[in-house]
Amino acid sequence: MDISIVVPLYNEEESLPELHAWIERVMNAHGFSYEIIFVNDGSTDRSWQVIEELSKQSDKVKGIKFRRNYGKSPALYCGFKRAQGDVVITMDADLQDSPDEIPELYRMITEDGYDLVSGWKQKRYDPLSKTIPTKLFNATARAVSGIKNLHDFNCGLKAYRREVIKNIEVYGEMHRYIPYLAKNAGFNRIGEKVVHHQARKYGKTKFGLNRFVNGYLDLLTLWFLSKFGIKPMHIFGFLGSIMFILGFIAVIVVGATKLYDMYNGNPYRLVTESPYFYLALTTMILGTQLFLAGFIGELIARNAPERNNYQIEKEL
Repeated sequence: MDISIVVPLYNEEESLPELHAWIERVMNAHGFSYEIIFVNDGSTDRSWQVIEELSKQSDKVKGIKFRRNYGKSPALYCGFKRAQGDVVITMDADLQDSPDEIPELYRMITEDGYDLVSGWKQKRYDPLSKTIPTKLFNATARAVSGIKNLHDFNCGLKAYRREVIKNIEVYGEMHRYIPYLAKNAGFNRIGEKVVHHQARKYGKTKFGLNRFVNGYLDLLTLWFLSKFGIKPMHIFGFLGSIMFILGFIAVIVVGATKLYDMYNGNPYRLVTESPYFYLALTTMILGTQLFLAGFIGELIARNAPERNNYQIEKEL
């Protein structure tokens, strides 16, 4: 099979028939063998009924229905597991991504030799409340990931060589950083294509400020795990050594201060009389404990057997 198209969706019943017809028209015009995998992420509207109707009309349409809303990353994870095409295309279901971009994305993978090609919505039709945070987020992601040639990490329209999606694990809300995950897995041929972005035709955006905040937290987590996930002693040993050295210096300073007071006839002055001593000690201990607890919790989550176990109600 040439192409698998994975479409995660949440409450997009109006756009699905139009999107399917558009994809079908492009695929047939270029003679591709293909499948469309709609992943219904716990929609509360008639999205699943529409997918069932489309599946009856075409054997190219496959469907996965979650029992509840898990998020885009779990939807992509399950869609990637199901995909069988040599090239896997992801796109959003809201008609803001154009299926007309698929042939060129396919060519860039199969002929130009890219492992992954990410779309760049150079001209966007989103509100400022979404575009400004997106620009800040992408600038940070470029700096942290080292992938300097990508301008739009979170663009839903991407193309992958099948080996890429079979060798990375998308969990939590890491869909924003699939290029970073691919790079860490050794797939370094990452390209970008300017794609056409359209204004939303139906419904309303699912973007919220919580996603912006979560994006930065996920980026920090991914950077930390990519650097120290399999060698935690490098960071813990370093921090422990620094703490030990600082503590040793502090003991010398406290001892020297005590000897100075005794020499100057003030043997009863205590270093613990200052409230700043307790404040500094408490914040240092709590900060270290919280940091280590967060990292250990992340390691446990990544190795938990239920990490990517999602309740699928139906499949087509």
